[in-house]
Parts: sequence; C-alpha cells; structure tokens
Amino acid sequence: MSWNYNALDLSGDHGRASIGRGLVAGIASGCSVLVLCLVAAAIYAIRQKKRAEKAIVFSKPFASWAAASRKDSSGGAGAPQLKGARWFSYEELKKCTSNFSGSNELGSGGYGKVYRGMLSDGQIVAVKRARQGSLQGGQEFKTEIELLSRVHHKNLLALIGFCFEQGEQMLVYEFMPNGSLKESLTGKSGIHLDWRRRLRIALGSARGLAYLHELANPPIIHRDIKSTNILLDQNLSAKVADFGLSRLVCDSTKGHVSTQVKGTLGYLDPEYYMTQQLTEKSDVYSFGVVVLELVTARQPIEKGKYIVRQVRAKMTLEAEEEEEEDYCGLKDMIDPSIIAEVGTAGTSLRRVLELAMQCVEESAGDRPTMSQAVKTIEEILQEEGVNGNSTSASSSATDFGIHCLRGGGGGGGANLRQHPYCGGSGEVCTSYTKSNSSGGGKGNCKEKCDAFDYSGGYAVSTTVEPK
Repeated sequence: MSWNYNALDLSGDHGRASIGRGLVAGIASGCSVLVLCLVAAAIYAIRQKKRAEKAIVFSKPFASWAAASRKDSSGGAGAPQLKGARWFSYEELKKCTSNFSGSNELGSGGYGKVYRGMLSDGQIVAVKRARQGSLQGGQEFKTEIELLSRVHHKNLLALIGFCFEQGEQMLVYEFMPNGSLKESLTGKSGIHLDWRRRLRIALGSARGLAYLHELANPPIIHRDIKSTNILLDQNLSAKVADFGLSRLVCDSTKGHVSTQVKGTLGYLDPEYYMTQQLTEKSDVYSFGVVVLELVTARQPIEKGKYIVRQVRAKMTLEAEEEEEEDYCGLKDMIDPSIIAEVGTAGTSLRRVLELAMQCVEESAGDRPTMSQAVKTIEEILQEEGVNGNSTSASSSATDFGIHCLRGGGGGGGANLRQHPYCGGSGEVCTSYTKSNSSGGGKGNCKEKCDAFDYSGGYAVSTTVEPK
C-alpha cells in the first residue's frame, strides 16, 4: 500500500508540472501574437502616415500643411488637425453618397458636383466633390478648409469636414434642405417667400457678413456675395456659403487688399473692378444687389439691363416729381407675389430700398458698414412687429482680367479699367477685350460672365480667431 501511495503521489506532481509548463507556453504564445499584432499595427500606422504626407506634398496647395504636420512632435496624422473639421476617408464619403449616385446629386458647377449624403450617425450632409484634375479647385479647397474650420456663426454655412485622399478633394457641409435664395426667388424650389421672410433672410445674411468683417480676426472679405451663395435651412434662415473666393485683411492700417479682380458680374463692386482694391465695402455693394433681388425677384442683369441703374433711375424720377408712390415708383419691378404685402407694409419697402441704394453707391466711402445695415434691418423688422431673432417656417465666379469698352473701341485707353456697367439707361456693356501691355488689340471675350474661375489663393496667414 505504501508503494502504491508514493506512486500515485509522484504521478500527481508530474501532472501539475505538465499543466504549469503548458500554461507558461500558452502565455508566451499569446504575448508573442500580441506583440506581432502591435508591431503590425504600428507599421500600418506609419505607412498610412507616410502615404498621407506623400499625398499632401504631391498636391502643391497642401505642401505647407504637410510641412507643419512633420514638425508636429505630438505624432499626429499627416493631415492638418483643424478645430471643428473632421477628416473623412474616401470610402466613408463614397458609402454615404451611395457611390456618388446621380440620384443624390444636388447641383454642379465649375468646382465640381455637390451630393446629398448620410453619415453613419444618420446626419444628412452635402458633399462638395472637386472635378478630377482641377488645378484651380485645389487652391479653393485649401482656402475653404482653413477659413470655415475657424469661423463659426449661425448665419454662416458650417463646414463639417473634408477629404483629401486618392486624388480626391471633397468638402462636407451641413445640409441645407431648402436650397439657395435664388432657387426660391425664381420659383425653382417651390417655396414662397413672403415679405417678412425676405426681411429675415436679408437680416441673417447681413449678420453673417458683419461677423466676417468685424468679429473675425483678421477680417474676412467674402468677395462673391450673391443669391446663389445664400442658402436656406429648414427654418428658411439664411446661411452665407461658398468661401472659395474669400480674402483675409491683415493690414488694418491699409484697409484693403490689392488683388486680381474676382467675382460675379451684376454683383461686382464697380470701384473694386476699376481700382483692384478690395475692401469690406465690396461685399456691402454685393449685398445691396441681393436686397434688390429680394424686392424684385429679378436677376441683377436681365436682357442687358442692370437692376441697380434701373431702380436708381425710377426712384430718382419719383423724387423729382415730388410725389411719393406706394411702391416708390417701382410697381412694375416689384415681385408680383409680394406686391399686395408691400403695398400695405407702410414705410418698410421704402426703407429697404433706401438701404439697398445706399449699399450700391458708386463710392465705397458712401456705403454703410454691414453692422449698420444689420441695425437698419432690425429696426425695419421691429416696425413690422417681427422679432428679428426668431426663425420663420455652389456658384459662378468670373475672373475679370478684362476691360469693359463702349462699343468695343480699342486704342490707348484699352489699359484703363472702365465701369463694368457702362451702358446707358441701365444697360450692361457686352464687349470686352483682354488686357495687353501695348494697349492695343480688341475683340470679344470668349469667357461667359457666368463661367467658373476660382482663385482662393492668398499669401497671408489664415489664422482666424474671434475677437
């Protein structure tokens, strides 16, 4: 019995030793697998970072971002780490737009196409996808990211994120279900804008611009304000969009930026066109044209007639006759869908028109600031018994490196910039000639006034902070 007991005891020790060795071997194997996984993950992350940096360096507009990311000691990704802007992968945006399906297309322009998309969390977004190989689009893409990621206001279209991957350049914005102001004014959206709603839209647009001009540091000049760049949310509140042409004003003592003229004919400030000096008052001029659109539902230029000169001529005639009319002499120009409303709106129509005409004064010094315009519209709404803080129920920019000539005349005067709306009786000149050093040469400009030609480049710092 003693011998058997010892034998049994020895076999138990042997079993426990075998189990211990197996446990150690298992732990060692698990640790090895874990280490290998970590090494593989690290290698993958490093390769992804290098690939991202290489892609950014490959595209010239983003070279500065790549350099900054390499200097980042925190070990962040190769993409710019922008506050409030998410970096989406190409696959994410491809999935959320159903492979950029035509059924999700919201619109298109010179920059590219805009698609409706749904993110994984259910949020509806608008994805602005640049055309492949668009060299101009690259600079505008960089500009919009740098500006919109730092500027936040309820009347400015919010940037959610961007994608720079696989040769793609995409911007992801909050989705505006009611489209652009122009679509509503032309009846394309099927939305009726009554007089009070139009006043609210004017106020929201003015507040967005006032923020850019006076509360952003340094100030920002939009440079392409027009009805297609004012979007309407679910409450028909205005959101100023499309910062592709924006410029920063860093030298407050100078008060302007000397730049190649960009903008959209009809909204373009004539003083900016002639002097090539861009100021906040250039946006004020464009805003004044938008206000006239709100009143008339007409495009700035129709059948060769310029709305600013038409309205000014009619209001001047009314003043000379010393007889105030209910419609300020503009009954034949006011949008028929609101004619009954404005006829009973007291002085609000006259005050709105007076503000618009102040904004489109020929001399920038005679125009109000956007904060002054905000105050005026708030007063008008207050007179209408409307709370200005309550809520109610993409673009064509032209490079104006061309000169406007009467009758297409050339000669020595071809190098002098003339008024862009130089026709008589509100007519807009249609004969252009490209500038040249000799001052001679003439011909018709092949570029249509509504063609896309973006330039978002600027050589100053893009740091934008609220004051």
